[in-house]
Amino acid sequence: MTEHQLLSNGEYDPNRLLDALIEKMQLKNDAALSRVLEVAPPVISKIRHRRLPIGASLLIRMHEATDMSIRELRDLMGDRRGKYRVSSTYGKPTTSEQQHSGTE
Repeated sequence: MTEHQLLSNGEYDPNRLLDALIEKMQLKNDAALSRVLEVAPPVISKIRHRRLPIGASLLIRMHEATDMSIRELRDLMGDRRGKYRVSSTYGKPTTSEQQHSGTE
């Protein structure tokens, strides 16, 4: 996701999620949040400035730290999608890989 895509999506607001986490865990600031989530402080800053989206691994860390559901966390940041879709070809071997493994 590019910076332009993050900025153009009017629904997406990672600050709402980050602020809610700080309040729920009674933390002082973003630096304290980064320590709890075990990420470098610049990661939180980049998310706040919409230069970096909240990835799945960070969302899981937020879930583990707060016991909030993934759905609640996604709602707080403005992600209203019902499902994430994965291509039907994702994870399938390519033709060259099939030939090397002896299957066709």
